[in-house]
Amino acid sequence: MAISGKIKALLQLKGKEQIDLARHLEISKQSLSNKFYRESFSAEDLIKIGTFLSCDLAFIVDDKTKVVLNQDDIKAKETAK
Repeated sequence: MAISGKIKALLQLKGKEQIDLARHLEISKQSLSNKFYRESFSAEDLIKIGTFLSCDLAFIVDDKTKVVLNQDDIKAKETAK
């Protein structure tokens, strides 16, 4: 399943609407629809989506090591600018 399908499934599972996600991302519903259609979510988008859905965004290495990305990683990026 592509990332858009996974995000849509999580929205449904959490009882959230796409319009609410668009507001959280501070974009229009049309811009969000375009992201779904083009599969064009940035890392920052995915972190914000995880926060919105109360989910972890993580890389799992060798079934042992888990690296979780969260809102603090976005703030660190903004501070580094």
